[in-house]
Amino acid sequence: MSDHAHTGTHTDHEASRARARALGSRWLGIGLATVISVVTLGLGLTGRLNLYISPESVWFACAAAVVTLAGAIWSCTLPLGEEDDHGHDHGHAHDADAPAAPRRSLAVVGTVTGGVIASGVVVAALVLPPASLSVELAMSRVGEQTALFAGADDVTLGVADTSTFGVGDWASVFATATNTAAYDGKTVTLTGFVTPTDADAVNLTRLVITHCVIDAQPATLPVTIDAGEFDTGQWVEIEGTIKADADGSLHVEPNSVTPIDEPQDPYEY
Repeated sequence: MSDHAHTGTHTDHEASRARARALGSRWLGIGLATVISVVTLGLGLTGRLNLYISPESVWFACAAAVVTLAGAIWSCTLPLGEEDDHGHDHGHAHDADAPAAPRRSLAVVGTVTGGVIASGVVVAALVLPPASLSVELAMSRVGEQTALFAGADDVTLGVADTSTFGVGDWASVFATATNTAAYDGKTVTLTGFVTPTDADAVNLTRLVITHCVIDAQPATLPVTIDAGEFDTGQWVEIEGTIKADADGSLHVEPNSVTPIDEPQDPYEY
């Protein structure tokens, strides 16, 4: 009787471990994917997905989320642990697998670590409110590369209507124009946030993204404003004129500077 009881206890213990592994696998796989899909759809429906990806990519992200949710619903029809059952015969595997025990332990540690990190990211996405990239990040990326953003080809060809230019387009002009006098006197209405310069002056800054926030780059324009007039990071709307200096450089001469709240879509594309 004692042998049977011991065997039964061992079997129950193995069954519990197998169930725990199956639940963990489902959470790390379809569970995390489902939560991310729900968050993606929620952000898309509320218009806040633009804080992470460009508007042109929103439809694709939402469509992918719907497909993922459909796959998650289908996977729930599978018995728990079915995805781990590969039909192997483990009856005599103990001796053969003994040398692989250290590797298996490392794999388990890696899986658990990755699972904890991924779960933390998902929980953060659920708990933390969507937010735009920080002013500090924009300032840290200033000077990483030449400002070449949307509309740069049109600027080079000289066929663009500058009345439609944003901060990113004008940053391309300021960085690449060889005949700056051609832009002297152009009127502008621009929105961005205030950042300081090394020369104790002020820039109007806007983050420009191509696909998502990972590739965000700051576009900056020198503006004739007193350095202490606005706090760093203050969003403003500027109405003014492009002025060409004697040395050929360009800057914005404002007629009015109006403090505003951060716009719903803080990026340019």
